[in-house]
Order: sequence, then structure tokens, then C-alpha cells
Amino acid sequence: MQTGLCRMAGAAAALLLSACYSTEGGDSDADEQTIPAVEAVQVRLGTLPLEERLAGSVVARNQTEIYAEVSGRIVEVLSNDGDRVEAGAPLVRLRATAFEEQLQQADAGLRVADARVKQAEAGNTRAQAVLRRMETIVERNLGSAAELETAQAEALSAAAELLLMEAERQQAASLVLERRSALDETTIRAPITGIVGGRNAEIGQIATTSAPLFVIGDPGSMRVTITLTQRMLGYIETGTSTSIVSDAAPEQPLVAEISRISPFLHPVTRTTTAEIDVEEHGALLRPGMFVTVDVLYGESDVAALVPNNAIYTDAREGREGVWLASVDEANAPLEPGLGAAPRDELDPSGPVTVEFVAVDVVARGRLATAVEGVEPDQWVVTVGHELLSRNETGKAVIQPTPWEHIMRLQQLQTRDLLDMIQRKQEETAEPL
Repeated sequence: MQTGLCRMAGAAAALLLSACYSTEGGDSDADEQTIPAVEAVQVRLGTLPLEERLAGSVVARNQTEIYAEVSGRIVEVLSNDGDRVEAGAPLVRLRATAFEEQLQQADAGLRVADARVKQAEAGNTRAQAVLRRMETIVERNLGSAAELETAQAEALSAAAELLLMEAERQQAASLVLERRSALDETTIRAPITGIVGGRNAEIGQIATTSAPLFVIGDPGSMRVTITLTQRMLGYIETGTSTSIVSDAAPEQPLVAEISRISPFLHPVTRTTTAEIDVEEHGALLRPGMFVTVDVLYGESDVAALVPNNAIYTDAREGREGVWLASVDEANAPLEPGLGAAPRDELDPSGPVTVEFVAVDVVARGRLATAVEGVEPDQWVVTVGHELLSRNETGKAVIQPTPWEHIMRLQQLQTRDLLDMIQRKQEETAEPL
């Protein structure tokens, strides 16, 4: 995609430059008219940010899907997409008739259990009193040992009956709590404070425990998830700076650091996930978006830097290099020499000698490349390589261009380049 954009950028700039040169050179001879017009920038000396370009997915902080805990028919929907709700706020209500009846039955069972416990307590009290009286009678030799044993057995039986009734009451009370919880779950509530969305709940619909009804999260704070390979873990760590670019606003990258990295690799892909917390994003990020994440993990050594679209591959020999233009400082309109009259920035310079020079790529960045084989302040062609490769004069008309202009040109979207070409064609078209 980046290569295609650079080529379209070259086409747009070439149209502009060709129109300018053909106007001024209308009286030149035929040989001069065959000399191509191209753009060039000066080589810079510097370091190149080392980066990995990865795809990221965006989720809201605490983003979670809301499911029904029990199945039932929806009778009321209390929230819509985009509503902000507090934790515990009701979102959906299900038909609760069956759950209410089950709770009433459980309550009745609990009341029966309470009565049985009281009855068992009375029986136990009575049996304990009989046992004490029989023990007194036996001590006075007024009763037999068999009668005492009978009283003791009845007391133990009454105590066991009480324990059984208390256990049954506890079981009935647990059933009441269970039925009351099921009834409460017919009202589906927000588990956190946030914005609801992804509504999949309508009155009359059957809600199940397997289908989400809402998504809720806090879009004021986003989390971007990226995938790191085993190799990347050697130089990317928590705290590494990133630049996040969305299609909605590619000219406004967001800067954030990697917040956390999972220490566990997938057993098959040997990859892991990293998360980037983005607290301030100016509404540029939305949950569910895909974004481009440039992980900036360092800088290259100091080297000669050229724009990416200055790199050209010779189709005949397969060599990678740049076209050098012999533009001297006195002839450059951006930096006129002493005593030279300032020239307009759009005035071409030349014709000058151009030659293809092979280079070794040291590091590649998103917009610039570090190379060996050229020197700082030399001029390299950024637009018009194909014209030079087909030209046999060894010369070209050069439009010295600011480095920043080429960087902006490389960042243009396809639609912007097409609009630029169309406007230039309309301007240069002959009137009917």
C-alpha cells in the first residue's frame, strides 16, 4: 500500500512539475524538450526510528458483554445504545411470573419447616423434662432402671428430631434464597458504570444465557491490543512507546506506551498479546475499531537518510539505489548563494546531470530509509524515476523540494492523490 501511494504521489507531483516546465520552456529546441522534469530533496544525516508496524484492535476499558443469567421473555428494555448507566442500573426485565410462583412455594415450604422446628423443640423440651424427673425417681429408689433407660432413649430421639427439623428448615431457607436470586436475575443490571451499546434486546424476544443482550464499557478510556511474535519480545517490552493511527484521522496519531505484555506464548503460533491503555484519545478511537500501531523500540545508528520514495529498483539489473542530481548550492532556489537573486520555490533548476547510484539499506522506516552509498546534502530524486530510467540524455530539470513536503506527500491518502491529479488535469486541459 505504501509503495502504491508513493507512485500515485509521484504521478501527481510529476503532472504539476511538467506543466510548470513546459510553460517556461515553450521556446526551447526539440532536444531540451525531451529532458524530463523531476523532484529532488537533499540527503539528511540522522537516526531513523526503529519500529514495528502492527495491527491493533480497540476495546473500551472494562468492556464486557451482558448476558441473561436465566432464560425468559423480555417484557421491558430500559436502556438504549449510547446511554450512560451506573453500576447496578436495570437494563432489561424478563417475565417473572413463574419465578414469583416458585418463590411463593419456597416461602410456604419455609413456613412449614419453621412450624416443624417449633414442634420438635417442644417435643425435645418435654422429653428432657421426663428424663430429669425419671432420674430423680430412680435416685430415690422409686423407679426401675428400665424406666430410666426408656426416658433416656426418648430424650435422645427428641433431640435428633429437633436436629432433623432444623436441617430441613435450613434447606427450605436456602431454597428461598435460590428462588429469590432467580427472581432478581429476571432484571438484568449493569455490572459496571459505563456506556451501553450493541443492543440485542427487544420486547417479546426470548433472552437466553448464550446470547449477549448488550455490550458495556467505558469509552473514555480505551485499550488497544496487539500481537507480538517471539522475536519481538527480544526488543519490545512494557513501557515501549507506540504511535496509534486510525483510518478516521490518519493525520492525528496517538502516542501511548505498552501497558502490559502477557508472559505466555501461544503453543502453536508462538505469539502473545500486549495491551496499550489510551486514557486521552479525543474521540478518535471507538470500541471495535482496527488501528495501525507503530511500536517505536529504538533508533538506528547515525546514517544518511532519504525519503522512502527516493529508493528505486533498477528493473534491468535488479539493483536498489537512488538517482543523484548534481544540483549545486548556487543554483538551488531554496538556498540561493551570496549575490544571487532569490528565486521562487517553484522555479525548476537545470538541466543538471543525474546518475543512478546503488545503495545499501541500513534500516527502513515508515517514511524514510537509512542508506549507505550517498553523502549528506547530496540531492536525490523522489519523483520521476521512471522518466529518468527511459531517458538517455543523463540530464533532468530538477525541482528542489523541501523534505517536509515529501513527508506530507507520502502520507497522503489515495483519494487525496486522485483529487490532486484530477485538478491538475482540469487546469492544464485546453478550453473547448
